[in-house]
Amino acid sequence: MAWTRKVLRINLTNGSIAEEPLNMDWAMQYLGQRGLGTKYLSEEIDPKCDALGPDNKMIMITGPLTGTMASTGGRYSVVTKSPLTGTIACSNSGGFIGNEIKCAGWDMIIFEGKSPKPVYLYLENDKAQLLPADEMWGKSVWETDEIIHKKHQDPLIRVACVGRSAEEGCLYAAIVNDLHRAAGRSGVGTVMASKNLKAVAVRGTLGVGNIKDPMGFLKATNEGKQVLKDNAVTGEGLPQLGTQVLMNVINEVGAMPTKNMQDVQFEGSSKISGEAMHEPRESDGKANLTTNAGCFACTIACGRISTIDQGHFTVENKPEYWGNSGGLEYEAAWALGSDTMVDDLDALTYANFLCNEDGMDPISFGSTVAAAMELFEMGVITKEQTDGMELKFGSAEALAWCAEVTAKGEGFGKDLGLGSKRLCEKYGHPDLSMTVKGQEFPAYDPRGIQGMGLTYATSNRGACHLRGYTVSSEILGIPEKTDPLSTEGKPELVKAFQDATAAVDSAGICVFTTFAWTLEDIAPQIDAACEGEWTSESLMEMGERIWNMERDFNIAAGITGDMDTLPKRLLKDAAKTGPAKGKVNNLDEMLPKYYEVRGWTQDGVPTDETRARLGL
Repeated sequence: MAWTRKVLRINLTNGSIAEEPLNMDWAMQYLGQRGLGTKYLSEEIDPKCDALGPDNKMIMITGPLTGTMASTGGRYSVVTKSPLTGTIACSNSGGFIGNEIKCAGWDMIIFEGKSPKPVYLYLENDKAQLLPADEMWGKSVWETDEIIHKKHQDPLIRVACVGRSAEEGCLYAAIVNDLHRAAGRSGVGTVMASKNLKAVAVRGTLGVGNIKDPMGFLKATNEGKQVLKDNAVTGEGLPQLGTQVLMNVINEVGAMPTKNMQDVQFEGSSKISGEAMHEPRESDGKANLTTNAGCFACTIACGRISTIDQGHFTVENKPEYWGNSGGLEYEAAWALGSDTMVDDLDALTYANFLCNEDGMDPISFGSTVAAAMELFEMGVITKEQTDGMELKFGSAEALAWCAEVTAKGEGFGKDLGLGSKRLCEKYGHPDLSMTVKGQEFPAYDPRGIQGMGLTYATSNRGACHLRGYTVSSEILGIPEKTDPLSTEGKPELVKAFQDATAAVDSAGICVFTTFAWTLEDIAPQIDAACEGEWTSESLMEMGERIWNMERDFNIAAGITGDMDTLPKRLLKDAAKTGPAKGKVNNLDEMLPKYYEVRGWTQDGVPTDETRARLGL
């Protein structure tokens, strides 16, 4: 089966804790993690509810392959309604806590209501307790993790918690597990803090069993691992350079969003790239990168562990940041670097440390800082608002200061914690917010990669690359090469990537496997692990079902088809340099066809026929 068939329900309002059986009819339709979590949420809350009110719920959920020997089988997701976008939110994380939840005997944990005082959940197999978290409230992620481990005297406990940014209402606060892995996007940490839930601490010793065909599963997973090992991206590029392998590649093709997406190439990209992280510093002779690292069961190990020069201005009097910790991934390096035009690698690493330490999405944070810098350049934001700090593009000092005040929710940090949409609206220039449905763009300019423009515009959680990573095809040629500057065939391509990704996100494995794997590699693993029959075709249909279910949730929440758009800058202002010079994103050529291939109306609503076909 691979499922434990057990759900833990926590009512934070009255403190009750109950076990209930997993709805296996839903599991057979939606598998787990993203799909199954969204099904539960859709059935249990009003999509119009206040995301930060007690009527919203928060679900921590694993997939059927979580905790198994499947490569990268350590994932879990947090599903809730987003306070940043008002849409469905599903944020995926690696590390080790997903496995720990599964090994404690649970498929998911549902949190409902709001605790009258700060608490944390301590879960040891079937023993679940809500314990006081007063001493942790007002503490960072790193401090909270230490307090819990000291209190319970078990180094193998896995902790997921929120930092001060979430407590202070930062709308893109993350839930950080294992110190530097995160359910990072859409403000899921803000929801957790709004419930006065500081942390979830888990110790699981039961293991994961219930595999339908153990020998078949062993064979399928071993074959999958060999495919990952033999692939140039998953076997070489990601282990060596991490996701930062993309920095110079994306810059060269003219799709590097720069200066709040005013430009598409960044002169300083080579200074903050994966290659640069390997180079010894002139100051101390040491490299920024200490080692790579893998999450539970991962055979790729794309994670970065970094160390900042102790003499760097950001940490010279702060020995607490002299140790190694989670380093820059590509998205963080872009948002903190290219978008703000800061090319100081250690300054970016410091800002990234603070995002980990206090639980902030570095994509939304960096993009919001870039918007603030443009407003400062225009004279709309002044030193009066910023406590005398000059928010100039390229200023490492300004970036570090912004990270510090946002993490603590102090002064102008409160404005930065609004996200770029609300920040730009507050200061009278909403067009300067580089967002879709209120969520900030990732690191691919849609003028240089046309399919990503359609991906961003139609993403169910706001701008997101991980809902349909057409960069694989348009830039890397995986599974086949398409022209990034052409709109031809992109509606079909985007739909295919979106549906396949929804299936992968529901399985308990990492989407990075799909640089090498197709659903033909994944289906045999699920089929051997889970009851029922699972093929690449049935997974693709399930992915389409999940996508349409998410769309229905958003429609019920008031998210309409006219929100499937991009900022005017990307539709009107042509790229100035690179292969895409003179081009804008031609969303208007792709969106109507996308609705058609989706089986939606011209307003972007799934038709009755589509719903019936998918069993919705």
